[in-house]
Amino acid sequence: MSKEGVDNSKRRFLSIAVNSVVGAVGVGFAAVPFVSYWQPSAKAQAAGAPVEIDISKLEEGQKVNVEWRGKPVWVVKRSQQNLDDLATLENVVSDPASDVPQQPDYAKNIFRAREDRKNILVVVGICTHLGCSPTYVKSDQPHSLGADWKGGFFCPCHGSKFDLAGRVYQGVPAPTNLVVPPYAYIDDNRIIVGVDSLEGAA
Repeated sequence: MSKEGVDNSKRRFLSIAVNSVVGAVGVGFAAVPFVSYWQPSAKAQAAGAPVEIDISKLEEGQKVNVEWRGKPVWVVKRSQQNLDDLATLENVVSDPASDVPQQPDYAKNIFRAREDRKNILVVVGICTHLGCSPTYVKSDQPHSLGADWKGGFFCPCHGSKFDLAGRVYQGVPAPTNLVVPPYAYIDDNRIIVGVDSLEGAA
């Protein structure tokens, strides 16, 4: 009897021990995906880092899209005609010289670009009304924006319009111009978005 009792005790002890170990291992495996879920992905870690853009093959009228801090950033190469047209729109846009605060100083002009590279527009592609993404509409492509449309961006969500400097038209829901992010030129063919100068990129 006593031997059988000892055997049963050992059996119970081993059973409890094995179940505990298996349970702990199971909890460990279950926790790995949960813990991994809270770890930032490589994409998330890089989301705030400056982004380099190659504009060497960008032709007049073309737009290139990149992502910075989870937002679309558009780079558009404008023609001289596009630049000349901007001056003719000052009476129809709400903030022609980007006087609204929180814009880089180099965006406070009718081109909303760095003075030495007026033909390159860099803007965040998010409507300042409710965050939709406007559509790039050239003047020479089919559109229903009127005969005086000089090209720019149209938000299909609520009808806001922006010119080719990202300046918002009067009388539309969007309250302010498209945002110009901080950016700098690395050289003639490369832009870095996310810093105002190369010193900030170090």
